[in-house]
This record gives sequence, C-alpha cells and structure tokens, in this order.
Amino acid sequence: MAKKLLITETVLRDGHQSLISTRLKTSEMLPILEKMDQVGYHALEVWGGATFDVCVRYLNEDPWERLREIRKRVKNTKLQMLLRGQNLLGYRHYADDIVEKFVQKSIENGIDIVRIFDALNDLRNIRVAAESVKKYGGHCQIAICYTISPVHTIEYYCNLASEIEKMGADSIVIKDMGGILLPEVGYNLIKEIKKVTSIPLELHTHSTTGIGEMLYLRAIAAGIDIIDTAISPFSGGASQPATESIFYCLKGEEKDTELNLNHLKEIAEYFKIIRKKYVDEGGLNYQALFTEPSIIECQLPGGMLSNLVSQLKIQDSLHRYEDVLKEIPRVREEMGYPPLVTPLSQLIIAQSVFNVIFEERYKIIPNEVKNLVMGLYGKTPVPISEEMIKKIIGDKKVLLERPADFILDEFEKLKMEIGDLAKKEEDVLTYAMFPEIFKKYLENINKE
Repeated sequence: MAKKLLITETVLRDGHQSLISTRLKTSEMLPILEKMDQVGYHALEVWGGATFDVCVRYLNEDPWERLREIRKRVKNTKLQMLLRGQNLLGYRHYADDIVEKFVQKSIENGIDIVRIFDALNDLRNIRVAAESVKKYGGHCQIAICYTISPVHTIEYYCNLASEIEKMGADSIVIKDMGGILLPEVGYNLIKEIKKVTSIPLELHTHSTTGIGEMLYLRAIAAGIDIIDTAISPFSGGASQPATESIFYCLKGEEKDTELNLNHLKEIAEYFKIIRKKYVDEGGLNYQALFTEPSIIECQLPGGMLSNLVSQLKIQDSLHRYEDVLKEIPRVREEMGYPPLVTPLSQLIIAQSVFNVIFEERYKIIPNEVKNLVMGLYGKTPVPISEEMIKKIIGDKKVLLERPADFILDEFEKLKMEIGDLAKKEEDVLTYAMFPEIFKKYLENINKE
C-alpha cells in the first residue's frame, strides 16, 4: 500500500483568517486542542500570517502566550506557522538579526514547522529565515507562491523548486493563495516538480473559485504528499476544502488519510458552536463564502475582493468595480508580474483603483508602489521597463542587491527603545513588528 496522504489542519490559522478576519480567540481554541491532537494530523497550522497582528491589534492578546498555551496541550502533532521571509509577520523588511532571533524564539516557544514565503518568490529574501530554522532545529518548509503569467511556466516553477531544495529546505509547498491553480495544470506541475526534487511536496489552496476539491483529487493522483484542509465549519469559500470531505473521498483508497473520523466529528461539532457565535455577531462575512470563478482571470485572493469593494465604496466609486478588475492585470504586467499575495496584492489593487478613479494612469502613486519599483521588496519576476521606472521614480536608482543587505542590526537598538516595558526578548520582537500598538498594549498590561 502506498504512503497515506498527510493532512495539515488550518482552522486555527488560515481557516479562521479567511472567514472571520482572524478573530478566533485563544480561549476558543484551547478546549478542543487535546482532541485535535488525537486525530492523526500531520500538522496543525496555528500561528503566523495575520494571527500575530490581530492578537495585538484587536484581541488584546500576547501571540507568544497563545503559542505556549497551544504547545502545552498538543503533545503528538507538529505545530506549524506561516512566515513572510524577511518581512517576518510585519510589513517591512527587518534586519537579519531580528529575523534570526524571531525564528529562534518561535521554535523555542513551540513551533515545529516554519513555512516561509516571499511575495516575489525572491529566494534571497528567504535565505536568512531558512538558515535560522535549520540552525535552531525546526523543519524548514519553503513556499512557491503560485501565480499565472507568461513567465510563470512549469519550467519556471521547477527551476524554483530545484533552487529551494539546494537551499536545504526539508519540504516544499505550492502556495495557491488565490485558488487559481487549475486541476490539470496542478497535476502536471506536481508531476514535473517531483521529477526534479526528492523532498516532500505539499499543496495549499483556497476554495474561493470552486475548484479546490477538484485540484486536490488531481494532486493526489499526481503524488502530492501533504494537503492543507480546514475542519468543515470553517472550510469552503475563501478558506480551504473541508477535512472530513477529503477523508470520505479517500477512505479505503490507496491514499487513505487514516484520520480518526470520530474525533473529526467531535471537532466539527465544537467549531459549529464557535461559528454560530460569529455568524450571530456579524463577524462572519458572508461574501467570504461565495464562489467567485472570475478570480482565475483577475487572480485576486478572495479576501482582497471584499477589500476592493470597501475601497471603492469609500471613494463613492463602486460603479467602477469592473473597470478596476480590468486594470489590475494591466498594472500587474507593468510592475513585473508579481504574485498577488500580501503585501503586493494590496499595492497592485491600490494603484489600479487610483488609475481608474482619477481618470489618469499613475497620476497618484502610493509610496509602496515606488518602493516596489525601486527594488525594496526584491527582484520582480520580469524586469520593470525603463519607461515605467522613469514614470514611477524618475531618476532614482533601482536597488539590485538583496534589500536587507542595507539594514543594520536592530535588535539591541529596539530593546533600548522599548526599555523596561519589555520583560522578555519576545516582547522586543513584537515591538519590532508593531511598535506603537504593542507599546500601548504593554502599558495597559503594566497598569493592570
């Protein structure tokens, strides 16, 4: 019998991030963790992504404490996090000493698998995080951000996968953040990557476009080792395909998941109650559950569509929605075909909105777009044309080196800045991510 299909459960991170804007509280996670630990999952995705930000900004929680509390209760299953390479969990590039210290503390506090991605697939922005994961004994998983463009061919992705394995990664994940990887393309992509690599291959998708389950079945046929799913109450729509549905599809088959169905049912019942609470409070955005096949063409991650609608409403320009959707691919081409994933999806959308509502393309240019063109995010898949560079940044120099090469070590400086408010190194790292917000949080804690 072939190896069983391994499952990474996402409800504690991407599942609720995609459907209820990451608002699940630690207290809502803890009661069900021992049961989740008995299912037979390969891993539980519990940290990283937007969870860190939302804990501090909206939930008045310490994300490090959440991780420690989860680790206390999960003894048998690996804990996984999502890390944005040199951006870590913030919104700028950090110095190498911050990256290394953050990875070290993540592993010390309970993380086993660190999934690292860079929005441009620029492996220079992943190197320090990857080396740090290996140094401190974690499992280093490096992501390929999947997108569609004339340059993003199967050959391109195979070359990327080969480079990732050479970097010392323990596994690779194809990160299909928009749910745009078509089943047959996925089948061929997995087959070809498997020919040029020898480490485990995982697949992450979203159900936004309605093809997630079809993609997973073809991926399994192609020999995928691991897939990401979400327990049914927090599955579908902008989230992942349902864990139990995959279980039923494969039960008794060659790639049986061998998960414990009775435990899955108990976990689903628990999260149904949690989901009802968020539905009743208006925290579950019904738009996140809609199927939107047109994303395959515009490539926007599901969550960004609702953000786009909000932006246009604020500008009293909702009637220009279709115009913006047509403008997005044009701007993306001019910006060197970046994958539409945080933070680049936000940049491309913002520029597209400005181009449409101001009736003149590039009349208004956000600083973040200028930074992208200047190379401050890394190397774009296709070089940006000289004409566009001139239009966006004039005669300023484009950075060809790794952006973080020009950032001096900053941990000790930040430690001095935050002073006695920080009781441990983890506090300094959170302050590095969100200085003003976390400072207020610590001041409130100290008052209490």
